[in-house]
Amino acid sequence: MSGTRSEPVRVLIVDDEPGLTDLLSAAVTEAGWRPYPAPDGHSALRAARARAPHAVVLDGMLPDLDGIQVLRRLRQENPRLPVLMLTARDALEHRIDGLASGADDYVTKPFSLEEVVLRLRGLLRRSGAENAGPGGPVLALGDLVLTEETREVHRDGTRIQLTAKEFDLLGLLLSHPRQVLSKTQILGHVWSSCFDGGGNLVEVYISSLRRKIDRGRAPMIHTVRGVGYAIRPPGYGR
Repeated sequence: MSGTRSEPVRVLIVDDEPGLTDLLSAAVTEAGWRPYPAPDGHSALRAARARAPHAVVLDGMLPDLDGIQVLRRLRQENPRLPVLMLTARDALEHRIDGLASGADDYVTKPFSLEEVVLRLRGLLRRSGAENAGPGGPVLALGDLVLTEETREVHRDGTRIQLTAKEFDLLGLLLSHPRQVLSKTQILGHVWSSCFDGGGNLVEVYISSLRRKIDRGRAPMIHTVRGVGYAIRPPGYGR
């Protein structure tokens, strides 16, 4: 489950190491959020104003402004914005300064991507960005968002019209991200049956979903030959 909005949670990633930024962006995307990388402090402040992120991953050492300076300016403009600091293992004084300046949490380098995602998820939940609310429960993966209560689907902020069964099929796939589901499993969950010709029915609906969800965009719905179908974040596995 994700937040209450019709678009994914936005996470600003501030780090001047392109390789690390790419890894963090991939982890954020896989978690169902949308990453916005910034290579330095000034870019981060501009991005924060333009994108209104729900959380920030902020490196303590940047090529222009110090991470603490960036943190203080972010705090001036949005006191409640969750900020996760990245610090060197031996930078105890820097970690203390960061927490004293308003950082909500920190992780030390080197770190696991899983730890970063877990820390971010905790901050987002405490801030309310991932709590269910008036919009109802939400399933989100990459830039694709399904709101169960209103039965609305958006991709990259654009609403996509689906039939009732297309919506149910997409909901099943999003409930099992990256997991390969067989035609029999899909029939059992979406149509509550396994009748002759059911495999062709699944193929027809998968094809229809692809036209609506993937056309003109990075593909998310994938066929695993001889096994079934899976939904994966855009660019997954590259």
